[in-house]
Amino acid sequence: MTENFPAELVDRLVAAKEASRAVARLTSGQKATVLNAIADALVSSSARIVAANQGDLDRGVADNIGDGLLDRLRLDEARIESLAAAVRDVAKLPDPVGQVVGGHRLPNGVALEQVRVPFGVVGAIYEARPNVTVDIAALALRSGNAVLLRGGSAARDSNTVLVAVMREALEAVGVTADVIGSVDDFGREGARALMKGRGFIDVLVPRGSASLIETVVTESTVPVIETGAGNVHIVLDESAPLEWARDIVANAKTQRPSVCNAVETVLVHRDAAERLVPAVVEALQQGGVTVHGDDRVQGLASGVVPATEMDWDTEYLSLDVAMKVVDSLDEALAHIRQYSTGHTESIITTDLHNSERFLAEVDSAVVMVNASTRFTDGGEFGFGAEVGISTQKLHARGPMGLSELTSTKWLARGAGQVRA
Repeated sequence: MTENFPAELVDRLVAAKEASRAVARLTSGQKATVLNAIADALVSSSARIVAANQGDLDRGVADNIGDGLLDRLRLDEARIESLAAAVRDVAKLPDPVGQVVGGHRLPNGVALEQVRVPFGVVGAIYEARPNVTVDIAALALRSGNAVLLRGGSAARDSNTVLVAVMREALEAVGVTADVIGSVDDFGREGARALMKGRGFIDVLVPRGSASLIETVVTESTVPVIETGAGNVHIVLDESAPLEWARDIVANAKTQRPSVCNAVETVLVHRDAAERLVPAVVEALQQGGVTVHGDDRVQGLASGVVPATEMDWDTEYLSLDVAMKVVDSLDEALAHIRQYSTGHTESIITTDLHNSERFLAEVDSAVVMVNASTRFTDGGEFGFGAEVGISTQKLHARGPMGLSELTSTKWLARGAGQVRA
């Protein structure tokens, strides 16, 4: 590591690196036992966690961080139960460590085998999302990694208690607590140590605003798995059934508007606009959504505010959505190419040609037909939880689960062969 950091912070990095070797030696059954202990501890410590979280919420209201971030920040008993259930689900998943990816035997008889191995220490930098503290820790542990977390000041009290509860659970089952660590108490210096900690941090995952992700990507000297903002689109083509269009768009916007897989822009084919726009806008407005529409949308539905160029480029994370009438699927695809962040896009159609073309041509991490974009989620995909949703194209893309927290190595077994 080239930077000079406080000795105590360096000790934290060293402890995580040493802990990564300990967790890598755990059997699949031992890791499952640890995870179930963590889940039990979260539930039994629910009152303690909620009390800490209330302090963060009160501070967030005073700081006017907005309804979207407050929703992401909030923990109650039901959400803690869901977090614990996700940890238990992760414990039940197949252990990726040691899985054989491929292999073959050389002509000289040397047997080659490519197997999955842990990264070592996974770092995570994120904002106002205490659920991420638990999700990443659980996935890292199941995949044989240690984890160092930087959760941001907005969730400071919540993350402090969550990390403490998980570390206590580790110690209770005889595993070093340093498998799960935090650098929150070092503030920005802690985040910088994760970004500059070559030799200690093996991979770094940022989750949060576009500015946070950009900072981590540009300033890190350790490998980064880039997660992205969600300027998510739904296209309603000329064949879209009204019920599907209405229900899917309303669900994708209103079910939880503060998350990255919520729809932000709806593109409607001109031949279906008169049939679909009034009903879809009405359903959205009944859910409290403000629709920012172009001239043609404004002419087809009441209560629509004029859309500006900025609306097409905005991830609202709120009860707002942009809507535009397009003349063709070609125009819809061009709009997505221009404004999408590469997260998730969906088309509502009964036209097989259009659906297959959409699947083939849209270059996003997840591309859907006739389904809500809210399904882009590690839990919904069967991963138990997720590290994040990667919008890059190297190593991992889309919701990241256990296998995305592993690398591979080659095992060669010979019987005295030498190279000629």
